[in-house]
Amino acid sequence: MNKSKVENNWLSMTIESLEKDYWGEPEYNSHLVTTCHRLRKKPLKDFETEDLRIMIGQNIGLKYLVPIALDKLDGNILSDGDLYDGDLLQAVLKSDKGYWKAEKENWIRMCNIFNRDISLLENHYNASSIKDEWFSAYAEFERFN
Repeated sequence: MNKSKVENNWLSMTIESLEKDYWGEPEYNSHLVTTCHRLRKKPLKDFETEDLRIMIGQNIGLKYLVPIALDKLDGNILSDGDLYDGDLLQAVLKSDKGYWKAEKENWIRMCNIFNRDISLLENHYNASSIKDEWFSAYAEFERFN
């Protein structure tokens, strides 16, 4: 299995400490904003799939979180947070185009994972609208590089 480059010393650190960017207290009191602020202070080794989905969906900490997400997707492309099977995949595919242009090795890895598991995705019991979203997002993703 081709593991991504997750630096061992990263896993015990937080996004705040890795990016050397401390946001302070949230200025807007919404569940999403307070969750993102909280997760920036959480060690990467403690991130669950839902944490990855939220942060990647907000394009926060991609340099550190996408490699972890790719490891999860490589093990199970349908890894899910709190929404539906494959919600992490959807977040990764729809994340910032600039990241994927800069991190071509990770882009290639995501393409390989998707293409390896295409029949699993096609035959999954999820609603056709969710499957359509995966394939639509992937078609756009493929054009990044």
